[in-house]
Order: sequence, then C-alpha cells, then structure tokens
Amino acid sequence: MMIVNIKNDELIALNGAESPDFPKYTSQLMNWANQNAQGTRPKVVGKLSDLFPEFEDETDEITISKWKEWYLDKYPDAVNEATEKIWKQIENLKDAIVLIDKEMVKHWVEDLVITKTYNGLYFQQAILQRLSTILGRPYRLATAEEESKGIDGYVGDTAYSVKPDTYKSTNARSISDAVNVKMIYYTKKKTGITVEIED
Repeated sequence: MMIVNIKNDELIALNGAESPDFPKYTSQLMNWANQNAQGTRPKVVGKLSDLFPEFEDETDEITISKWKEWYLDKYPDAVNEATEKIWKQIENLKDAIVLIDKEMVKHWVEDLVITKTYNGLYFQQAILQRLSTILGRPYRLATAEEESKGIDGYVGDTAYSVKPDTYKSTNARSISDAVNVKMIYYTKKKTGITVEIED
C-alpha cells in the first residue's frame, strides 16, 4: 500500500490555484475578525461543502475560474456581504488595539493565569455558598481534620463532599457512607457548572 501526503501549499500548486500572499499577521487578524463577525457562515456564503459537489455535478469543466463563475451566479452578493461584516470587525480591532498598552497585557495575563484558572478549577466554595443561599443556612469550609475524612464543607449541620462528576464511583460512595457525608457532583460546561446535590 502506498501512502502519499500532500500539504496544503502543494495542493494549491497542483490545482493551479494561486492564493494571495498576505503580509505577516494580516491573515490571522482577518481570520480572527471573521470568527467574531461570522462573515463566512453558511447563512452568508452558503454551505460550501454541499455547493462544491453540486458544482462538480453540473459542469464538464472543473477549474477555479468555472467554480468562481458558478458560485457567483448562485450567490452574487455573498463575497461583498462577508467582506462588509469582516471589515466592520477589522475597524473595531483597529479602534481596540490602540487602547492596549503593556500594563493592560499584564492585567490580561494575570486574569487568565490567576483569576480564570482559580474560578475555572475551584468550585467548592462557590457551590457550598450557593447551596447555603438555597437552603437558608450558613456554610463553612472544612477544617484540615475534616478534609482528611473526605468532607469539603458544611451547610448548616450537614457535611458535604464536593467532587467533579468524573469522581462518581464506589470510592466516592464509600467516603459518603463512612463519614455520613452527602455528595455533590459538578460538571464543568462551557457556560459554567451544573451541580448535582444528593438528597
């Protein structure tokens, strides 16, 4: 069996299709602006993965110039509409970039490395505090001695162990049974966390 790898640059050359040579960083910025502007979404430019096979079925001559002609006949305003959406976002980026100084970059890095990591990985206090509000009882975090028994905190007089949902196992159940602890499982999602609290 022969395996051949063809890189993107070679594909372009083999297809006889020339891609523009963009100045350094400009392609990345336009791509980023497009992600925010959603300029090349299917509702703007059509679903290209479906359109190209349709083009192939309808033509005897498969060339880049014929593809361009066929596509622009079906979507005459798409390129301009996408360009406008992306250009507006580029203008927003131009306005924003002059506001950025080294101190702002430092704050951004600290927020990412310190604050977002902490909030993204440490949920025990937030969960116990929310449960406290729901139940109308005070909460507290566990002492070191309580932690050694698998307790993460209390809401009222009830002990809780707060674990990620991946922890659901006989180990977690045995902790709960051994020290009369109620289990709380959380699932990290893109928008926050989902919490499952044992009755």
